[in-house]
Amino acid sequence: MILKLFSEWFSQWAAEVGSLSWLAVALVAAVIEVSVPHFGCAFVSAGAVAAAAAAFFGYGVAVQIGTFVIVMTVSLVALRWNLLARLAGPGVPSRTEPLVGRRGEVTHEINSLGSGRINVGGEDWAARCAEPLPIGTTIRVVAADGIVLEVTRA
Repeated sequence: MILKLFSEWFSQWAAEVGSLSWLAVALVAAVIEVSVPHFGCAFVSAGAVAAAAAAFFGYGVAVQIGTFVIVMTVSLVALRWNLLARLAGPGVPSRTEPLVGRRGEVTHEINSLGSGRINVGGEDWAARCAEPLPIGTTIRVVAADGIVLEVTRA
């Protein structure tokens, strides 16, 4: 009788300690996420809360760890990329994209290899063209490859 009572008390105590331990992990992960936001610890926190629920309902350590891993992985795969895409914004604007379609002038001959320099909008740019172009030729920017502008004779 006493052994049975002690066993029940111990299993209830273990479930509570397990739940509290997982909730402590969740709290620490949440504090780290708020302090250093990088969308990683929030998923650890979600998994730890789910594992705490499993511990509260009396499941063993293997089920708790499995629940933690599954919830953390599923939430990471399902949400991380969506959250980053929505919160990161459009990124750094391109300096060359607004130049497409504008006219300029060749400042250093575009040689037979297709490379030279041009002036567009008062700025000097590296340029590429399929045909050689002498200095002073009016050009039109048709595309940009990084910081090199693709041009044609205007």
